Amino acid sequence: MKTFAKIRFYWGAFVISTVVGLGMIPLIHLFPKHKGTIMHKLNRVILFLIGARIEKIGERDPRANLFLMNHQGIIDIITMEAIENVHWSWVAKKELFEVPWFGLLLKGGDMISVDRENKAGLVKLFKDAQRSIEEKGRAVAIFPEGTRASDQKLLPFKPGPKFIAKKLDLVVQPVVIVGSKWVLNEHDRTAHSGTVKVIYLPAVDLETAESDWYEKIRERMQEEIDRQEREYGLKR
Repeated sequence: MKTFAKIRFYWGAFVISTVVGLGMIPLIHLFPKHKGTIMHKLNRVILFLIGARIEKIGERDPRANLFLMNHQGIIDIITMEAIENVHWSWVAKKELFEVPWFGLLLKGGDMISVDRENKAGLVKLFKDAQRSIEEKGRAVAIFPEGTRASDQKLLPFKPGPKFIAKKLDLVVQPVVIVGSKWVLNEHDRTAHSGTVKVIYLPAVDLETAESDWYEKIRERMQEEIDRQEREYGLKR
């Protein structure tokens, strides 16, 4: 079984690279006004080809303009793009913009880069997020842990998303994603068919939120991850 899981991983990597390189990148440059729809449809194709299904629980709040998500791998992004036909502004570390194929996708998709090594990075992140929300009408999606978690325990949240949300009085919606690492595990290079669950938690309006709203969001997200593991079992 381990050997088959390894083969599935390389098949998944091939599918993702091919669809991104030969489909998404050319099409978003040819039809820039339809980037969201192009990425939505082709990410659904990716999930179909690698044997993944999506189960959505709850709904995206139409008022929300900042989405906080837990992160375990590339399938998280593919799933969110596949499940919602909107043009997200994803926040990614600057180094990813230099990666072959995916760097072109991030640049072509007009995503937001953040330089974690530069003290001015937070200021740039704030300005880019403000421009995305207020000028382009695009919600910002960010992984507040700042990196991929190796298990189901959330890492400490970075201060950047809290700073942006507070300064701009945003409506923040947390989203829990489970099962993505079972579908494609980039740490041990295995893959399986399976279901990725996307759970939309209640949104928080910063105009009326309590001072510890950011900490409470993290608590609610961890509680939901634990509940999914306890009641349904999580394949990692």
